Amino acid sequence: MTDDLEADLDLARRIADAADRVTLSRFRASDLQVDRKPDRTPVTDADVACEDEVRRLIAAERPDDAVLGEERGSSVEDPAARHWIVDPIDGTKNYSRGVPVFATLLALMSGREPVVGVVSAPALGRRWWAARGQGAFTSDVARGITAAPLSVSGVADLADAYVSTTDLDYWREIGTRDRWLALTEATWESRAFGDFHHHMLVAEGLMDAAVEPGASAWDLAAPAIVVREAGGRLTDFSGGERIDGGEALSTNGVLHDAVLGIIRP
Repeated sequence: MTDDLEADLDLARRIADAADRVTLSRFRASDLQVDRKPDRTPVTDADVACEDEVRRLIAAERPDDAVLGEERGSSVEDPAARHWIVDPIDGTKNYSRGVPVFATLLALMSGREPVVGVVSAPALGRRWWAARGQGAFTSDVARGITAAPLSVSGVADLADAYVSTTDLDYWREIGTRDRWLALTEATWESRAFGDFHHHMLVAEGLMDAAVEPGASAWDLAAPAIVVREAGGRLTDFSGGERIDGGEALSTNGVLHDAVLGIIRP
């Protein structure tokens, strides 16, 4: 790992520590404020406070870097330049209901590609991270693991695959529920772990594919590099290696084309 990349990963992990403190301090708080954005998705005061803290730390440590965040918008003038992408709380619906499956997602972009990514889920005691060309790793407080390497599964037959999506109803809303149902019929088992979690399960080799019919760049930047550095693939539904296509498929790589053959538009 280059010195610069190592320093950026170290910074990203320290920022994630600070983000964890913010999100945990408001998790299950009796006075948690929950509002709805124009797209009807929930946002809490913790989402905003967490992103503000992330932006403050980036400004202090990397004052020349721009930021794209879910709650505060973008200061990115040139998408081809170095910048950070942050989702302060991925899984806000869970967070607002007191479900511990939520995470802060932070990625450093070099142009349009993530080169550093951290996914931190403090209520689960879990974290996943990666840097370009250096592999992906995870920590697990409950199991006493501080840094274990990640590797995707070796499942090569779609009929043996364990797959996940986020919300079946969203497939209905966009008129493509038949594609998801076709995939479930072609595979061994399906679940709806959703959000960051199923992509991290792919990176750990516990799921074989995660299908996200609606996603933004801040949902995907950090998971993308973790999955890829664990040996998998994350693309849009056309197979494009991008995080801004509005959708995502992550797999162990071996099954990728087979899944695309079913869900591709």
